[in-house]
Parts: sequence; C-alpha cells; structure tokens
Amino acid sequence: MIQIIDKVKCCGCNACGDVCPKDAITFKTDIEGFWYPEVNMDQCIDCGLCEMVCPELHIKELKKNDSEKPLHTIAAIHKKMNVRWNSTSGGAFSALAEGMYEQKGYVGGAIYNSDFSVGHYISSDLNDLVKLRSSKYLQSNAEGLYKKIRELLRNGEHVLVCGTPCQMVALRSFLRKDYENLIIVDFICRGVNSPKVYRKYLDSLERKYEGKVVYVKAKNKELGWRNLTRKVVFDNGQVYYGVCMQDDFRRGYHTNVFCRPSCYDCQYKGFPRMADITIADYWGIEKVDPNLDNNIGTSMILLNSKKGVAYFETIKHKLEWRETPFESILGGNIALRKSIKPAKIDRKQFFEDLDNGTFEEVTQKYFPLRTGWALSLKSKLKQLIKPYYFLYKGLGFSLTAYYKMLRLHCRTNTECSWKVGNVIYTMPGAVFDIHPSAKIKIEAPFLYGNNPVKGMRMPTCLRMEAHTTLEIHGGPLTRYGNGPYNLRYGAYIEVVNGGHLVIGQGAANVGLTIMCAKEVTIGNGVRIGRDVSIRDWNGPHVIVNEHYVNHAPVYIEDHVWLCSGCTIMPGVTVGKGSVVAANSTVTKDVPPYSLVGGSPAKVLKNNIEWY
Repeated sequence: MIQIIDKVKCCGCNACGDVCPKDAITFKTDIEGFWYPEVNMDQCIDCGLCEMVCPELHIKELKKNDSEKPLHTIAAIHKKMNVRWNSTSGGAFSALAEGMYEQKGYVGGAIYNSDFSVGHYISSDLNDLVKLRSSKYLQSNAEGLYKKIRELLRNGEHVLVCGTPCQMVALRSFLRKDYENLIIVDFICRGVNSPKVYRKYLDSLERKYEGKVVYVKAKNKELGWRNLTRKVVFDNGQVYYGVCMQDDFRRGYHTNVFCRPSCYDCQYKGFPRMADITIADYWGIEKVDPNLDNNIGTSMILLNSKKGVAYFETIKHKLEWRETPFESILGGNIALRKSIKPAKIDRKQFFEDLDNGTFEEVTQKYFPLRTGWALSLKSKLKQLIKPYYFLYKGLGFSLTAYYKMLRLHCRTNTECSWKVGNVIYTMPGAVFDIHPSAKIKIEAPFLYGNNPVKGMRMPTCLRMEAHTTLEIHGGPLTRYGNGPYNLRYGAYIEVVNGGHLVIGQGAANVGLTIMCAKEVTIGNGVRIGRDVSIRDWNGPHVIVNEHYVNHAPVYIEDHVWLCSGCTIMPGVTVGKGSVVAANSTVTKDVPPYSLVGGSPAKVLKNNIEWY
C-alpha cells in the first residue's frame, strides 16, 4: 500500500485514489494546503495497485517517447484575436481543444471552482473552453479524472486532456497502455502553488477592495503579455491589476516560497517528454520571429510523439505558425529542464505564521515589495544606469540637447528627481519657451521629441505662459513602465492663460497638438496616433449661441487609444479603455470601453477590449 513518509516523493496527482478498487484512499490536506493520500486499513486489501500506478515510484519506466528530443518545435498564435487575447500565451491549447470538439470528442483541463480553488474537469461541450483555457497557477485536484478518462476511452470516445507533467505521466501509468483515441498535452511547469496560500491571497485582496472576487485572470493582456499582470475583478466593480513582481502572490511564487515540496526535486523535467504535445509561452520569440510577437502572447508547441505530430496536422490551420530551432526555446524556458530551488526561509514557520495571521503579514515578513534602500544591488544598479541609458540612446552626443536639459531642470520652478531618472529627456530637436513663473512637476521620466529617424531634427515645441503648470505623472496601469513616456517629434504643446496640463505614462506618435488654457488631463497607458489634436479652448473666437462653450476641461482616462488624425474638443471626457477612430471629431463624452468614430463621433461598439 502507498505510504507517504517523505512528502518530496508525492506530487499530489490523485491517481492512487482513482485506482483503488475499494475506495480505501482519501486525500488529507496538510498545514501547507497540499493533499496527500491516506489509506483506510479496514478497507485496504493490499492489492498494490496504488504503488503500481504512482508515477514517482516508476519514473524510469515511464520516461519514454518516440524520440529523445521533440520531433518539431513550433511557434504559434491563434488566428482569432479574441481567443489569443483571452489565452495565457498564444492560444495553442484552444486550437488543440477546438480540434477535439470538432471530432465530437472530450477535452479535459483545469478550471476554477466557485471558491477559486482549481479542479480538473472534462466535457464534450465547446462552451466549456472558456473556463478550461488559461493557466491557474496553483495545484488542481484531479480526483476522479483518471477513471472518467479510462471509461471514455474504453467506450471509443476521443479525448484530449491537458495537465501538469506529473498528472499526465500519472495518467499514462493509470491507463497501463496507449490509446490511439487519446491525446495527452502537458505544459512547461515551474511548480504548483499551494491552494491554501492562493485563497489567503484572494482574501487579502477582498479586504483591501471591500468586495468579493468574481473573476481572476493570470497574465491578463491589457498591459501586455510580458508584464505578467494578474487581473482581479470584485463584485463592487473595482478592479485590481497586479503587475509582475508588484503582485504579492507572483512575488512569493517566483521566490519559491509556497510551491509543493516535490516541485523542488521534480522528476518530470528534461527529455524525453512523456506527453504527445507540450505547450508553453514562447519567451524570446521577438528574436526568432518578430512577426509572431506583438506582446499579446505567443505559444511554444513541442510535438513529442508521432501521434502528436499527426494531431497537429489536423488543427494547424487554426494557427499562424512556423517551425523554429529547438535551441531557441531553451534560454527562455529554464523550467523545461531544471527544478526550482527551495526558498531560503523557514518553511515550517512560514505556514504557521500564515495560519495565525493574514497574507499581508507573511508577505511583509517573507517576501516584501522592496523599494528604496531595500532594493537588491542588481536593482539599484539598474536604477542608477537607466537614466544615462536613455540619455545616450535619445540624445546621443548632442551637446545642445544636454545643455537644454540642464537648463530646463535647473529652473527654480521645476521639480524633478534626478536620482531615479524622473526627468524630461530633451531631444536635440526640442524647443522650449517657458515663462519663469510656469511650474513643471516631474514624477516620472518623459522623453520629449524622440526621433527614430537618424539625423532628422524636426522641432518638438513646448510653450508655457506665466502661472501655468505641467505635471508628468507615473502609474501602474501602463505597459510602458520600463521606460519614459515617449513623445515623438513634431509635437506642439501650448499651456496658456493659467492652464494646467497633466500627462500620465504612455506614448504619442508624430505631430501631437495640445492646446491647454484650462485643464487637460491624460491618464496612464494612453496611446496617441499621428497628428492628434487635443484642446480645451477655441482661442479668442466665439460663436454667438447660447449652447456654445469656448473653453472647458478635457479628461482622457487610463488606457485610451486616440487613433491618427482625431480631434478631442473642449469639455470632453474620454472614458477608460475606449478607442477613438481615425479622423474622428469628439464633441461629447465617450463612454468607457467603447469604440467611437465619425464627425461628430458616435458610439460604434460597446464593451470593447484593445491592446
């Protein structure tokens, strides 16, 4: 019978429970939130099936396939943008699943339960693909999965199932033979996290946002695939965006604090892969094929068996794909070959503290968000070098540009922080006409007049009259956090009549015009196309009409796309997440998450998402 003495030797696959003919095995959860098998001796008949099926005990026999290395290495993105957008990577799993559904077969994978724990689920309903796709980043309960798959296969049904490498090897061991009507898919797994820790993390967010979690999406694409953003939506309408290592759960995961003990000595790394197909993020795709990369996610597909190759042939029409060198994936996917290292903390004490306190408390104690002097030496060096890198890249060796920048930042009414690079980088073609009483407050880096065309010096102008204000803000809701706001050449910005202009972090293309005489606020993550005009007044001219407004504030909220040639008129608020189509004239408020177009602009579509 199976007895777990060393927890490192149990991957929690649940196969032993499914194979027991007397239902003598149940799974008990320990203080860490991981389950382990327990045998009821009164029911056990000592048949040995539980030990026979355990992948940890038979890895040497199970680690085989048609080839030592994958037969083909594929980079791919799903042809349907909405599928790719809602996937963790490029939508490869969705394409594989769609192919099986079209055969009237069954698809299995991990889904969130109502409490956001994770379990394995299998069905023949295409509508279930929405909850099956995307990574969940914690251990899934697979009780009953193996018996269900065996039953379906014996009845002649076609099945595609995806899970962690240990779960999928356990499936092979459980079935005892290969089935032609079965496609096994695994993924490159860094390690499975504790469901208990994840629930504590969500509890902490519910306290902070004073609402119940209703939606969770790891690697949400709104701020870019590479930002590794976790989006959490609450029943009160509030939304949390956890960007990369700013998110407490991801930071704990990547410091290896709460993975399952077996993950630190994983038996399923390396080659040969035991699944027919392996999927993952294609990290490094920008160096291999930029045409398959626009920071919305690209899938890596390893075809490990002849059966996997044959199945890919049936679904490849759903993808844009190309075969790539096997070596190109190795640098970006270390978890393909190596286990993670244990965290250098007292693990026993960590989970005791978690039991007796909150997730916020253990976060602060064991993996706090480091800022200022608490940063590592590597991070400090990056912060130190970063301003000079942009100086060199943007200004080159232009003494005129350096002089302009020093003159701008040494003004009495300019507030900036040189030590963290929160300055305006003045490009060689930048022109400034700033009154001594005008105030400039710089909270984030700003690249003014960037010119990607070598040798070109088209002017980018900033004029500020007396008692006007310009503020450059930073913020988390932007995919431009790794560098300064990028304002390209040919812009003309005027702040007059005591106006107040606020610009968040984002990017603006060639020829932007801003006329601010009252208040113009541009949020974070705003993309501005060529020749866009934003104005909060119409100058000294008036139209004699009771409805005419000469000047009124303009507010452009976070994550807005202003397409080429559009005009934003006085008194307009452009709602969060919206898109203004090219050459449109916006004369009234734009609802959040809507597409507007025309002159005057009208709502063309609601509830949109864009990247």
